[in-house]
Amino acid sequence: MIENERVGTVGDRFAASAAQMGELEESRRDTLRERLRGFLVLRGDERVLDAGTGTGAFALAVAPLVREVVAVDLVPELLEEARNRAAASPNVSFVEADIARLELEPASFDLSGTLRTLHHVPRPELVVAELTRLTRPGGTVLVVDQIAPVDPLAALELNRFERARDPSHTRALADIDLRHLYEANGLVLQRQEVVSEIRELDAYLDLAGCSEPERQRALSLAPGSHNYTVELGWYLLLKPALRA
Repeated sequence: MIENERVGTVGDRFAASAAQMGELEESRRDTLRERLRGFLVLRGDERVLDAGTGTGAFALAVAPLVREVVAVDLVPELLEEARNRAAASPNVSFVEADIARLELEPASFDLSGTLRTLHHVPRPELVVAELTRLTRPGGTVLVVDQIAPVDPLAALELNRFERARDPSHTRALADIDLRHLYEANGLVLQRQEVVSEIRELDAYLDLAGCSEPERQRALSLAPGSHNYTVELGWYLLLKPALRA
């Protein structure tokens, strides 16, 4: 798939479900904010990047805890939904751009984060490199994403199901693959948590706009008959300060 086709697939998929996604994320905002408050170390004066903001889940949850948030996404319908829900967050600005190639100043953020985004991009290594480039020395990078099983056959089955459910899914990476990306960019792991999330299959397919006959194919590939347990990895990484 060439890049323009890829962008079109992602855009069409998310544009169709933007309102539903925004409503779901808004209902979870307080819970996410409390998890961020406990997982991150924040002073309150940070400038934060949210790469792949979607309908603003991370940006709007973290906004009351920091000075400024720049939220970036490639899909205009998602950004519009986020803006419509951002009335209580005047310190958040929204930018339409490709998170693998951002025209932002290097080392201009205290915290750069991406939540549930890497498994939607063709080259996650480019996104991690951009997060690293844009974070100041001594700043931190936050990555939250679905983790694939270590067993390659189990990972293949999981990714096959996720792609059947949602064509914008590229590949969920195993923990070891994510760690290699961080190490390749000189990031130092400060904290990690794995969170299990149980998803009801019908609602999960609805969220992706999955209809017949794709729905039946996705159900035939699903890891469970009614529920699906997802492992989410939370990674807090340090970009080491420059040596004198």
